[in-house]
Amino acid sequence: MKADAPGAVLKRERVRDFLLDLVESHRPGDAIPSERSLCAQLDVSRPTLRAAVDELVAAGLLVREHGRGMFVAPAKIIQELVSGRQTMGVPQASGTWSSRLLEFTTVPAGARVGRKLRVSPAAEIVYVARLRLVDGAPMAIEHLHIRADLVPSLSAQELEDGDLYEHLREQHGVHVQEAVQAIEPTVVTRAEAELLEVPEFSPALLFERLTTDTAGRPVEYVHSLYRGDRYRIVSRLTLGPSVTQPSARLGHHPGIPPGDFAHRDTITSSTRGDIQSAP
Repeated sequence: MKADAPGAVLKRERVRDFLLDLVESHRPGDAIPSERSLCAQLDVSRPTLRAAVDELVAAGLLVREHGRGMFVAPAKIIQELVSGRQTMGVPQASGTWSSRLLEFTTVPAGARVGRKLRVSPAAEIVYVARLRLVDGAPMAIEHLHIRADLVPSLSAQELEDGDLYEHLREQHGVHVQEAVQAIEPTVVTRAEAELLEVPEFSPALLFERLTTDTAGRPVEYVHSLYRGDRYRIVSRLTLGPSVTQPSARLGHHPGIPPGDFAHRDTITSSTRGDIQSAP
């Protein structure tokens, strides 16, 4: 693997990560630099920066105040779906899933991703952007950040064919075991809308996931955008003691490609997703 010249997707990703780092390092109500200042600091165009800012405003992380500027939004209220920890297998998804690689390169982790993967900001990571399709129709955009030291020979072919976690296990000796995942509503930007073949500002679901291996090492940080008109989340809640365990239903685990965490690799979670055809 070697680093390629940063493309449009990677540039937007870098701007997004920089803004998220600002949000995470400030308190609710703190001001952030103006768009003009940020454009100069990041050496990006105003439309590129504004698209990233619009995304974070729609996600409830930034607030624009006319005549005053941009501020960190109030903290969100977090409610887990169930208490405690539950280990579950991941069922196979319906439909035929495939991937189209948008970008594949090696870059420095940066401050925010480095913190998540517990590596230096200068440490190399593999950055991957890929479009996920179901029966040929675009379903999601995935941005993967994988520790390069764990997958020195990872190839583009592995990211387009088959199950990524199976490749990690069989080709690189990396056994994923657990993932912590957050889900939020958002809307798609113009660039995302073109890839997903939906109108700009269409509703979507944002998944953020940190995956660790059997040794407890962070392996990858992923954020994925799923079409809101074709994807939904279904949760099973246990309200009292149960004598028998319900049988698993086929479906697609939210945010995770079908087949991942198979072969006795497990995920800590409490949600289940499935594909819903558009009306």
